[in-house]
Amino acid sequence: MDGKLIARIGAAVFVGLAVAMTLLQLREEPEPRVETAVGVWVPDGDPLPARLRACSNMGELALSSPDCRAAWIEKRRRFFGVEHPDAYSALDKESVRPDPAIGSPPMRGKR
Repeated sequence: MDGKLIARIGAAVFVGLAVAMTLLQLREEPEPRVETAVGVWVPDGDPLPARLRACSNMGELALSSPDCRAAWIEKRRRFFGVEHPDAYSALDKESVRPDPAIGSPPMRGKR
């Protein structure tokens, strides 16, 4: 036997074993996933999550609600950890002045 024939036989055996192992893997049923229950921690006595949920249910009306604005400001303060009292004072103001460097906001619907 020459070397080429032995190499071809070895390659054929290798391919045959790979196909057989693949077929065996495909025949097996996958194990069912065991999903662990995820618990959500709800702080006791904190009204902020309930207020945020109520604002979420309000839809676009929440944008004009001072209670929702206060809840969002408190959520931001807690998230970013800012304890400075004037950190979000600009967010309480109803009118937002345009930046003179940017220019006036674009007009919609009129050309």
